[in-house]
Amino acid sequence: MTQNTDKKQKKVYSGAEIFVKCLEAEGIDLVFGYPGGAVLHIYDELHKQNDVTHILVRHEQGAVHAAEGYAKSSEKTGVVLVTSGPGATNAITGIADAYMDSVPIVVFTGQVRTALIGNDAFQEVDTVGITRPCVKHNFMITDVKDMASTIKKAFYVASTGRPGPVVVDIPKDITEDTCEFVYPSKVSMRSYNPDIKIKEDSIDAAVKTILASKKPVIYAGGGVINSNASEELTELAKYLNFPVTNTLMGLGCYPGDDPQFIQMLGMHGSYEANMAMHDCDLLIAVGARFDDRITGRLDKFSPDATVIHIDIDPSSISKNIKAHIPVVGDVKDAVKKISEKIVQKNLKPQNIEKWWSQINKWRKKDSFKYDQKNDVIKPQFVIDKLYEITKGDAFITSDVGQHQMWAAQIYKYNKPRRWINSGGLGTMGFGLPSAMGTQFANPDSLVCCVTGEASIQMCIQELSTCMQYGLPIKIICLNNRYMGMVRQWQEFFYEKRYAMSYMDALPDFVKLAESYGHVGHKIENPSDVEGALKDAIQQKDRLVFLDFITDQDENVFPMIATGAAHNKMILS
Repeated sequence: MTQNTDKKQKKVYSGAEIFVKCLEAEGIDLVFGYPGGAVLHIYDELHKQNDVTHILVRHEQGAVHAAEGYAKSSEKTGVVLVTSGPGATNAITGIADAYMDSVPIVVFTGQVRTALIGNDAFQEVDTVGITRPCVKHNFMITDVKDMASTIKKAFYVASTGRPGPVVVDIPKDITEDTCEFVYPSKVSMRSYNPDIKIKEDSIDAAVKTILASKKPVIYAGGGVINSNASEELTELAKYLNFPVTNTLMGLGCYPGDDPQFIQMLGMHGSYEANMAMHDCDLLIAVGARFDDRITGRLDKFSPDATVIHIDIDPSSISKNIKAHIPVVGDVKDAVKKISEKIVQKNLKPQNIEKWWSQINKWRKKDSFKYDQKNDVIKPQFVIDKLYEITKGDAFITSDVGQHQMWAAQIYKYNKPRRWINSGGLGTMGFGLPSAMGTQFANPDSLVCCVTGEASIQMCIQELSTCMQYGLPIKIICLNNRYMGMVRQWQEFFYEKRYAMSYMDALPDFVKLAESYGHVGHKIENPSDVEGALKDAIQQKDRLVFLDFITDQDENVFPMIATGAAHNKMILS
């Protein structure tokens, strides 16, 4: 018997074509990546279409950091495409960074052909195995028929619940194989259900405790930003008249210039924030995870406080600090529910004027103060002038080190998603590529990268990417010729033995920037700082590298030594 050939044959597509169609269906318009043999079929298909733009970075780590900046500064999911072997391993640092900071990204890695897996083939690594500890989830596609459904799952997992990175490993032969294309309209995963219903009794307990408190503090972290709950949190805090402190990742979720804001807390937090945390009788943790840079010595952390902990991730609650009242669920929903029972019912909390009086006494310490009276540029002065000139309206990305802390302390972030940094992993090299992603997500906005001479050299090759795509980023390099934070610790705790922390043989950053086609300036006098910043910002279509030669001996204060309590700060 012969088959009936009258029936219309269904159209089939290659795995590479399906990959691109999935991105289009997901609404993805930007991919950061670097080609290689295992992903060439995909790159060929990307070349044939115009809906998805590919951004060619100069290193896979830069691709992931760029995707992080893109995601952090928008409400979108970042996408990365790299090849197998070293392409995948070069991306690991960025993936781990995204995991620590709960950033929604999907990283697609090429893989050798399925028949070669396990044979030590050229550019083969066990990407699924390597990434397992630092992803929210990972997949390997072994059948082209699973391509569409797996990609749908990847974006769903990355962007829902507590966000995080998802890796999808795709063998080369899967991108050659063909099948029909059907993109699922929804996802059902037996083992993953992020829609957690908040228990009403936990809300009731939180409300009762809030109204009875005499020395409260709201401790808000990056979860507030991830859930887009800044407006709701601000409204509740203003109604209650409670002091608000932020984690490093939470800066901007509450207006930084508001009188109720007591600045950032933790190892390099303000005197008033840390003292208030130590003495409070109620700690309302909102979207924060009590990491060691915040808590200091665990048994001395907020010793007299009742702890309300609001978080979407149940594994974060009571992980480090016991929560007396756990509230598991989306931060936005939880804050709304608390507001409904307090603000909408016009219930009044306790009079906390005595508490505010004490906080204002602590404020008089002015723990972020610095002295710009000599002829050497203080790094804080540069950040101060940057804030003054931009009026707090810029996107600020940073690398990791002293400059990061000064950017966090001095610049006032009045909006969420304006402060883009590496908080959990603390990745040097993050600043420039994350600025690229931020600029792509916000093409008409001012993006400034605050960095140091050590950090900037970790991913400095991305200056080439910036030239290729005309990114007008302003690089604010606070150059103290040291790995500043390493030197600071060596000064305090290693009897000033500055082992390998001095940056010898530095490049001429002005010439280096110019060699990539950008504008470079070296600034050595405090009187030139303001003019240099203004000039750079006025050059709206050029990347400008500002190399500020700053005080080598300046340290970040306050500082809490490892293992010390909040009220044991080094102030100078």
